[in-house]
Amino acid sequence: MEIGIGLIGAGCMGKLHAVALNAAAAVFNTKLRARLEMICTTTEDGAQEKAEQFGFARSTSDWSLLVNDPRVEAIVIASPQATHRKIALEAFKLRKPVLCEKPLGASLSDANEMAHAAEASGQVNLVGFNYIRTPATQLAHHLIKEGVIGDITFFRGEHTEDFFATPETPATWRSSGDANGTMGDLAPHMINCAHVLVGPIRKVSAQIETVFKTRPSECAPNIVEQVTNDDVAQFMCTFENGATGHLLFSRVALGKKMGIIYEITGTKGALRFDQEDQNALWLYKIEDGPEQSGFRKILTNPTHPDYAAFCHGPGHGTGYQDQLIIEARDFLEAIATGATNWPTFKDGLEVAKVVDAARRSHKSGSWVEVN
Repeated sequence: MEIGIGLIGAGCMGKLHAVALNAAAAVFNTKLRARLEMICTTTEDGAQEKAEQFGFARSTSDWSLLVNDPRVEAIVIASPQATHRKIALEAFKLRKPVLCEKPLGASLSDANEMAHAAEASGQVNLVGFNYIRTPATQLAHHLIKEGVIGDITFFRGEHTEDFFATPETPATWRSSGDANGTMGDLAPHMINCAHVLVGPIRKVSAQIETVFKTRPSECAPNIVEQVTNDDVAQFMCTFENGATGHLLFSRVALGKKMGIIYEITGTKGALRFDQEDQNALWLYKIEDGPEQSGFRKILTNPTHPDYAAFCHGPGHGTGYQDQLIIEARDFLEAIATGATNWPTFKDGLEVAKVVDAARRSHKSGSWVEVN
């Protein structure tokens, strides 16, 4: 059985979604298979070019035409954050499932309206927090639920990269607009990870800074542009279950390419993970005793969630594109079964609430309750 997919956006993430939707049926043998029906980009010529490259039957530069097309039965939103709300609301009005890239919206108000529309429609809705779907992090989630490390007492997480690490790097779309700064671009992934592994965050005390306040223009290097959003952010937090934590986000962290890192301390042990070594999870158990004291490295293998679909050899590993294929599988299976897998628009809203609370905390210089 097939379902017609409409993809809005053909940049980096749009291409990854197109490849993932094509591959999901072959990798996971899903009962529901994606038919790449229509793609939308900003120009007609560009859309036609991407349709031919990615394998879509048709193309358009009008997202409304795509959403309203009867042969487009489900929507994937991979366009800029400011466009997410209008597209999702129109899709839900037509009772079509939606997979939306993170962050859910360009603001808390957007996220709130989108989450409520998703719930009211009763349609499948997912947000692209794909890092939590690596086999290693799925294993970490399982170990925590099984009580292997006991009750969680502390969580340290970061999402650090270095694509803006020097002042000579030209200004781009990333250097303006709150949704494109570190708090809008990088923070949502780690906040969602903390929610999944530990639970809801109750309050935060945040610091948010712009390290390089000007950058040369991308089009004219002799012209200086103001940077209007944040480079670095961090906050202490308290979770609803009583655990405490610290989260760090930076796009100016020299040497970090994909620094999604977490360390979780419990009453019986601890876990460590680094996305730059995404096929390994480090586990410490106090019950091992002094002779075997210390973290041990677990290499992902076919016994771990979703690994065997990609590779039958232990330690060979999965990559970033595979995370998107897992996400596409989740979307197709949710539509087929009527049961929405996490993370949903509701989860995206909870992340937006934490981002908003962190901004309020920075402005007030005090602890702020999330809700």
